[in-house]
Amino acid sequence: MGNPPHAPARRPGPIRWFWYALGGRLPGRYREWVLYDLTCRTWPLRHLARLLTQLAPVAAVLIAVVPGPLWVRVMGALGGSIVGLLYSFVFLYEATEHRAAKAGYPHGTLRVVREERRADKLLERAAHDFDRAWRGRT
Repeated sequence: MGNPPHAPARRPGPIRWFWYALGGRLPGRYREWVLYDLTCRTWPLRHLARLLTQLAPVAAVLIAVVPGPLWVRVMGALGGSIVGLLYSFVFLYEATEHRAAKAGYPHGTLRVVREERRADKLLERAAHDFDRAWRGRT
């Protein structure tokens, strides 16, 4: 079930990525990229980028429209954004599984791919450590 160790060649353009960040479904040709996006080493940071993309326009509108001193509007938007981010990170795994399901992957695929990648890295590290230990004894 593994995935490529590097990013797939076909990735969405900025407009499609924005749609994807807002929760939209990408066409099937980006299916492999979605799996990469949700399982690569930096997947939690990518999730954060998608969340900030969702929050920024709302915060900007609230700051611009709500009456009152600017510092109150900014602090309100910032406080609300922090609470939203914390809440979202509580459901980090569920949110990414839902995105994978939108791309056509069965539930549990992300966990399996992440575990395979982790096992591969641990095996590589163990082999490297073994080689280093035994080369020093000869």
